[in-house]
Amino acid sequence: MTRVLNAVRREAKSGETRSVVVFLHGYGANGPDLLGLADPLGEHLPDTLFVAPNAPENVAGMPNGFQWFPIPWIDGSSEEESMRGMDSAVEDLNAFLDALMVDEDVLPEQVVLFGFSQGTMMALHVAPRREDAVAGVVAFSGRLLSPDLLADEAVVKPPVLLVHGDQDDVVPPQSLPEAAEALEAAGWKDVYAHIMNGTAHGIAPDGLSVALAFMRDKLGL
Repeated sequence: MTRVLNAVRREAKSGETRSVVVFLHGYGANGPDLLGLADPLGEHLPDTLFVAPNAPENVAGMPNGFQWFPIPWIDGSSEEESMRGMDSAVEDLNAFLDALMVDEDVLPEQVVLFGFSQGTMMALHVAPRREDAVAGVVAFSGRLLSPDLLADEAVVKPPVLLVHGDQDDVVPPQSLPEAAEALEAAGWKDVYAHIMNGTAHGIAPDGLSVALAFMRDKLGL
């Protein structure tokens, strides 16, 4: 049984929704943490609705912190618990996206998944395995999980933008070229990358500008 993901949202500035950006936050954060990006992005995407769901599980000791799945080296969970959590979160996120597209009357090609850290891991895992391709995946500071399974399990190959800070001490910067190589080996044609120089585990202005240009292009704006 899927869990309902509670989400915060920022309506399209124009009052008419022609596209949707779904923010997927990192471990220990929450939807509002990323929704603030709707302010600078919305100026250039006036017909875009921004939606930011909370991940399905609370992080122990963090009342306002959520996780998509447990991380063994942080919380002491087992690999099996982490994988079970991931599988459940994938079902939850797919159900959320399905309902969102119906409720907002948008097609997959009008939707961008915008992930950060663990949210990027979710986006890169879920998007290729959905029946219809979304417009694109913006993947900040994360990594591609189970790259060896991608070629066999990918149903669609949406455009992907990989962005990472070269000073990231949480998710190694090497995760970007590793993801790019795996995507290209699995048959992806549209893979883009940007390194944020001098940036740790975060989103720098130059990375956000590249993400905006990518989204406008893939949404046909």
